[in-house]
Amino acid sequence: MTPDEQTHHADSSLPHDPSRREFVTLSAAAGLAATAGVVSAAGTNVIEQEVVIQTADGSCDAAFFHPATGRHPGVLVWTDIFGLRPAYRELGRRLATEGYAVLVPNPFYRSAKAPVFSDVASFNFQSETDRAKLPPLTGPLNAPGAIESDARAYVAFLDSQGPVSKSKKLGVQGYCMGGPPTLKTAAVAAERIGAGATFHGGGLVTDKPDSPHLLAPKIKARLYIAIAGSDDARQPEAKDALREAFAAAKVPAEIEVYSRTQHGWCVTDMPLQANGEPTYSKPDAERAWRKLLSLYRSALG
Repeated sequence: MTPDEQTHHADSSLPHDPSRREFVTLSAAAGLAATAGVVSAAGTNVIEQEVVIQTADGSCDAAFFHPATGRHPGVLVWTDIFGLRPAYRELGRRLATEGYAVLVPNPFYRSAKAPVFSDVASFNFQSETDRAKLPPLTGPLNAPGAIESDARAYVAFLDSQGPVSKSKKLGVQGYCMGGPPTLKTAAVAAERIGAGATFHGGGLVTDKPDSPHLLAPKIKARLYIAIAGSDDARQPEAKDALREAFAAAKVPAEIEVYSRTQHGWCVTDMPLQANGEPTYSKPDAERAWRKLLSLYRSALG
């Protein structure tokens, strides 16, 4: 994880505002989705919808993917710092082909419509100009209670959709910046979230009183935490803190370090490393994908 991403992750906070919760409840009752268009994903039996979810802070544009027929476990995907874009749409479609109804929101809807970044591969974390584009996006998301409020709205959306089976638990997964929101979702919607997974999640363990790993006592889901080798090298104590926190809370969790990988290895369009080598690692990404499916099949059905 880049130092810049670490800063934004560490700023995430836990308090929630009851007025936000009430708003989400009312919104869910009124119906949250506004379909902008429905198309069949080419070559598959997956339906892709452009939806708008009313939250306490405005209208969130999102993509919703689901098999063409039947009811299925719902899954919420928290993206990395580059937000909703083609790479995550492909991920949503792929997960839907496995039998899940998948919501991928634009985490930066307070600031801009997706896609916020048109050419992720060219982003340079060493460039001050490029890094300066991030705080205006992450700042509103990391405001006190914002992630928790969004999580409630997204869960309510999934539960309001016909293709989502209400008799099955929901899944949540997050990448990079999406790591802390994954744990926060599992905590604020503990009765609905049955499984959660993070991949190269940043800021899961901090020295602040609102560190995401301290949410363990509120979580009832089964968890899989996949840590990049580069992140483990920078913060080797994080994996132990995660294991201890989940064990103490009796949360079933597997913590695994992918020793050969760089932060961001699961996402196909990630920028090259500073040395020019690829960040995305297909063999390791596919192994992580199999672990995700195994988790969902055992915990969600």
